[in-house]
Amino acid sequence: MFYRKFIVRKHERALLYKDGDFYAFLAPGIYRYLTLTSNYELERFDISKPEFEHRMEDYLVQSEPELVSEAFDVIETKAEEVALVYINDQVSAVIGPSLRKMYFKGLVKLKVERFDLSVGLAVERRIARLLFGSADGRVKAIAKNAVVGRVVPEGHVGLLYVDGEIVASLNAGLHAYFNVDRVVSIDLIDMRVRTLEVQGQEILTSDKVALRINLAATYQFEDAALALRKLKDPMDHLYKEIQFGLRAAVGTRTLDALLEDKTSIDEQVAKSLGSRFSEVGISVKSVGVKDIILPGDMKELLAKVVEADKMAQANVIRRREETNATRSLLNTAKVMEGNSVALRLKELETLERVTEKVGSLSVYGGLDSVMDGLVRLKK
Repeated sequence: MFYRKFIVRKHERALLYKDGDFYAFLAPGIYRYLTLTSNYELERFDISKPEFEHRMEDYLVQSEPELVSEAFDVIETKAEEVALVYINDQVSAVIGPSLRKMYFKGLVKLKVERFDLSVGLAVERRIARLLFGSADGRVKAIAKNAVVGRVVPEGHVGLLYVDGEIVASLNAGLHAYFNVDRVVSIDLIDMRVRTLEVQGQEILTSDKVALRINLAATYQFEDAALALRKLKDPMDHLYKEIQFGLRAAVGTRTLDALLEDKTSIDEQVAKSLGSRFSEVGISVKSVGVKDIILPGDMKELLAKVVEADKMAQANVIRRREETNATRSLLNTAKVMEGNSVALRLKELETLERVTEKVGSLSVYGGLDSVMDGLVRLKK
């Protein structure tokens, strides 16, 4: 009754405290301690989860080096070093620079792989695949604060920032970098041809007509790193420059000139954008006016102008046709004037037209009397 019995199982290790102070490290076994003069307490650890995180860690390393060497694997990293810890061949932890972790010996297989950050921050493709989930492409929780990575899709480029500076452009694929003692990030830039819509621009022509114009431009990043170095927001800058170029092209032309040649707007805006944006790594492929929307009253005026113009054209055509018909009749009369046979044929043609709508016709005195009577009727 004056002894206290402690049992440490095979999958356990324990720290024994005497009167609240560390007394011994216990391996598997059965232990009895006299409790007449002292109080003993036991703190157990399941070494199937081998990482040892405890308030006694620093004390044990400094004051019990032999015990630590016998019972623990101690992993310490240098100032420019990162360690990858494998437990039973599975990645378990990423240890940053100037850190220490302790693991119980005896139950699991422990392996350590070290990386020198002074050589570079890039994580080998082999290691990156171990640290990223295959389903969603996000870094696993064990490396969340130590590794930054991203899958760059086809048709895109990744811009690698280290401490706010662009240091590399990344091609399609999986890329990962150690994010310790530095601020590392990766931004994706779409390198395919894209469309920018500039809608509802209210602009005055040189003859003071208010128009609303819709325009579309296609562009492509040629050098994404250069564009992001030169421009804070490339898309916003491109949008505003298109607005300025459109106002310059429309404001110097009359409404009639714009309606007659819309492509001149496209050419002028594209020309104003091309050289300036090629210098910052962006290629403006094309610019095109989609719609020119007129005010309601201007639509009515233009409709009247078009109507009057078409009526004038119709009158010209009608007069021309009348003139041609008169000239044709005159030519026919001249032919018949000196040709009795032609005159006779014309008389027969006229008779045919007259008799088309006559149900019955009685002729007295022969065909000559009919033709003479017809002539008298026409007179």
